[in-house]
Amino acid sequence: MYDTERRFAVDVVAEASALARQVQDRIASSGDAVTKADRSPVTVADLAIQVLVSHRLAERFPGDGLLAEEDTTAIDADPGLAEQVLELSRLAVPELTAGAMRRALGRGDHGGGAARHWVLDPIDGTKGFLRGEQFAVALALIDGGQLAAGALGCPRLQPVDGSGGEGSVFSAEVRRGASERRLGSTADRPIAVDAVTDPARAAFCESVEAAHAAHSVQAEIAARLGIQRPPVRIDSQCKYAVVARGEASIYLRLPRRADYREKVWDHAAGAVIIEAAGGRVSDLDGRPLEVSAGRHHARSRGIVATNGHLHEAVLAACREVLGLG
Repeated sequence: MYDTERRFAVDVVAEASALARQVQDRIASSGDAVTKADRSPVTVADLAIQVLVSHRLAERFPGDGLLAEEDTTAIDADPGLAEQVLELSRLAVPELTAGAMRRALGRGDHGGGAARHWVLDPIDGTKGFLRGEQFAVALALIDGGQLAAGALGCPRLQPVDGSGGEGSVFSAEVRRGASERRLGSTADRPIAVDAVTDPARAAFCESVEAAHAAHSVQAEIAARLGIQRPPVRIDSQCKYAVVARGEASIYLRLPRRADYREKVWDHAAGAVIIEAAGGRVSDLDGRPLEVSAGRHHARSRGIVATNGHLHEAVLAACREVLGLG
């Protein structure tokens, strides 16, 4: 049903991933320390990737909307930044003009709802990107208020067999399965979540940053489940890919505070891939993620992603530890 959209998503995410790797490799080769206070390289890459995806989307599906993380605010305030973004964008779209760049960035303001639209996170995992480690390019299609298809570029995620290479693009179409394609290849390999049913044999996947992952709380949840294996720590939505291809069984995103709601672009692509791979993604109340309310999962608190077999046990452990009714 969404095969054309899935193939488009794979192609444009692969193109965007290659562009992002150029910037990341440039940071590494420069020898300069990039600190949190100087995020200019990732800002340029973020904006240029959004320009690229928005431009390709307007060419291929001109009637579709786009909800994306960036807008024109940064380039409006800094002409020098605008020049850098245009220069990088032209590596992928040589004919791009300054006006076309601005229009592409300005198109990412879709308000959500049932109307068909795409959700983009140009670079997910800023700190991993700046460290030369894991990051993701995440693109998902929402149709009728539901996740329909998506692609997740993980340019530094090595294959399970350790054979090396340039990372992968993971993709899915709802109810049609999920696949992994090595960057630079045209061959798709079907992927599936693991078959673990005993929580004691499961592995958590969590963020590198303790502030993002609430490591101590997740350790308590793991203990409640009897999990013995150490957590798999990795930046960005690559965590969804790790669960989708069976390297871990559980990924949690616990709310930072009672009123905190996650942004849609931080989870949409990963969620559709895990579910197509046979897993399950819900909020802490066991409900499907609410993806149609615009920028945030407005009615969803927290996120639980599992191989499906362990989902109810994980939800129960989360509720006990967090004191949820």
